[in-house]
Amino acid sequence: MYKKLFIPGPTHVVDEILEATAVPMIGHRDSLYSDLHGQVVSKLQQLLYTQGRVLLSTSSSTGMMEGALRNCVRTKALMTNCGEFSKRWAQIAQANGKEIGTVQVESGQAITPEMVDAELAKGDYDTVCITHNETSTGVMNPLKEIAAVAKKYPDVMVCVDAVSSMAGAEIRVDEWGLDVVLAGTQKCFALPPGLCVVSVSDAAMERAAQVPNRGYYFDFIALDKSAQKNQTPATPVISLINALNVQMDRMLAEGLENRFKRHAQMAGYVQDWARKQFALYGDERYLSHTVTNIHNTRGISVAGLNKELATRGAMISNGYGPLKEICFRIAHMGDLQMEDLKWLVGQIEDVLGL
Repeated sequence: MYKKLFIPGPTHVVDEILEATAVPMIGHRDSLYSDLHGQVVSKLQQLLYTQGRVLLSTSSSTGMMEGALRNCVRTKALMTNCGEFSKRWAQIAQANGKEIGTVQVESGQAITPEMVDAELAKGDYDTVCITHNETSTGVMNPLKEIAAVAKKYPDVMVCVDAVSSMAGAEIRVDEWGLDVVLAGTQKCFALPPGLCVVSVSDAAMERAAQVPNRGYYFDFIALDKSAQKNQTPATPVISLINALNVQMDRMLAEGLENRFKRHAQMAGYVQDWARKQFALYGDERYLSHTVTNIHNTRGISVAGLNKELATRGAMISNGYGPLKEICFRIAHMGDLQMEDLKWLVGQIEDVLGL
């Protein structure tokens, strides 16, 4: 049975976007593709408030996280761990032989600028890695403020996992001084998986030129060389890029400020419901705009709830990792609307007899 997805990725994909993935194929070295690539990049620059380069990678976000580390870390990177997904930066760095240091907070807490400043002040870092939105805990870290602190250290590159926030929350790449910002299209963009968007600053590109052993597939220098001709070094996922072009038109027609406001309003609605019926997990000063992590204070079977919701055409997420059954998560991102969330919580209340 078809289920509407209220999970933090992949997200619900509307029919217009599904249809945009099914257009006739074109040659990836044809001018038709170059025209498409150029159109998409121009619209992504508007989304990210940047005049700089935006690269397209046929990969998951994890792949481009590896690319960011291989291209930007010359000596040592600072990791900011606040949940199960932010840990991935460190896991990738260590798998690539990079030296790291770590700022660690308890589950449900946010990374603060003061923590980052204190660690960077030690002076041996050249990169800081931040997860903007931690979907395992429902916490959105104060990216603008953290980046401002990092920029006190001119040699430090700011690399951002915006996987579950880009296109759902405001990210001003140039104004905030962000060097690498990446996201897959299967979350707030509300496309199928398989495509990653990444903004790369001039400073990050200069750093890449100084770093040996950048790898092959995610080499920023090679990607940028092709991007200057509205191309990619390897075969791009043309179908998804065409769908992204259509989706960007839809986003810009909605208006970026309106889109971010809609996400914030949906988050507020689910948060208010969660406070009334259960409790929120984590620091309420830093709640996510795209996914709400709900503390299972009633001790319900989250798996059982999801099984019943499936019969009604919906799917939510259990708690992630150590929070399984302790929490459950409702995502409110992409093309979901307020009426979708009202319908969902109504179904949950009916199932649980609330």
